[in-house]
Amino acid sequence: MARRLSPWLIGPLLLAGLLGAFLIALGSGYLEFTPEEILRVFWTKAGGDLASLDPSRVMALWEVRLPRILTSILAGAALALSGVVFQGLLHNPLADPYTLGVSSGAALGAALAITASIFLPGNAFLANPLVPTLGAFLVAVLTLGLVVALARDRQGGLPPTRLILAGVILAAILSAALSFLKYLAGDQVSSLVFWLLGSFQARSWLDAGLVGVFLLPALLVCLVYAPDLNLMTLGSGTARTLGVDTGRVRFRLLAAASLAAAAAVAVAGIIGFVGLIVPHLVRLASGPDHRSLIPLATLGGGLLLLLADSLVRVVLPGEIPVGVVTALLAGPAFLVLFRRRMAGVEE
Repeated sequence: MARRLSPWLIGPLLLAGLLGAFLIALGSGYLEFTPEEILRVFWTKAGGDLASLDPSRVMALWEVRLPRILTSILAGAALALSGVVFQGLLHNPLADPYTLGVSSGAALGAALAITASIFLPGNAFLANPLVPTLGAFLVAVLTLGLVVALARDRQGGLPPTRLILAGVILAAILSAALSFLKYLAGDQVSSLVFWLLGSFQARSWLDAGLVGVFLLPALLVCLVYAPDLNLMTLGSGTARTLGVDTGRVRFRLLAAASLAAAAAVAVAGIIGFVGLIVPHLVRLASGPDHRSLIPLATLGGGLLLLLADSLVRVVLPGEIPVGVVTALLAGPAFLVLFRRRMAGVEE
């Protein structure tokens, strides 16, 4: 077994990497900004003098680039947080926001809004760019509620197996409905497909705020119940014997992680593998203790998605959907991890 590193070493390294990537991303792109200019813009927004700065460059950095960067960090953190909690709750190393149908519900909600705007082009409400985000979030929350309602047993508990089955069944139904909407969209299906592939193009402060409003409380809830989650990974019976109210803890963790993932998908579209690969990488490096695994995976998810979006924005030609980049980068890495784990099991 490879030697594991201390979380007190990995945490500062991830934080330093995230801060460095953040500063580099701020200065890189079609318009380049020096570190001095970035500091002056921040000073201006804090109440300093604007006279020596070009207002158009201030707007480009503060109103366009910074919200996009912050949204990518927060969305990556939310997806990784939901992935690590789902994997612990469901005792399934392949669990992520897709497992319970949260991502599929968000995709259907956005698709409904986009399709409605195609067929009702003059409607002022549907023309608002925030409508797909609102639709995605509402349907994701409804999907979570339906999964929980279907999975409850007679005692009011939420067995992991029933949660997975309910999520898979609902995800299949939602995917079929989504395919039907693609068919209805006809020649204008490209706008719908681009959103589904995931993108941070034209994200605003409102988008970053929406993810942050759900991510921060969700992270706090998950950290509070991290010791209970450690016990629940040993089995529900063992956890109950040790004094854990498994039904209540599972519901609260499930709600917190799902709402964070729903907010991320609502503003960014479908971005795969972040909630799947990041928990595995962090667990491999630092161990399975959720008290450290949760904050480290949250940092790692933010860093991964920031790097992927920066690659799309700065290096690659055009605006390739970031979901494609994460799948191409993280997919092979997950296959390598999967192969190594299976080899260890066989030995």
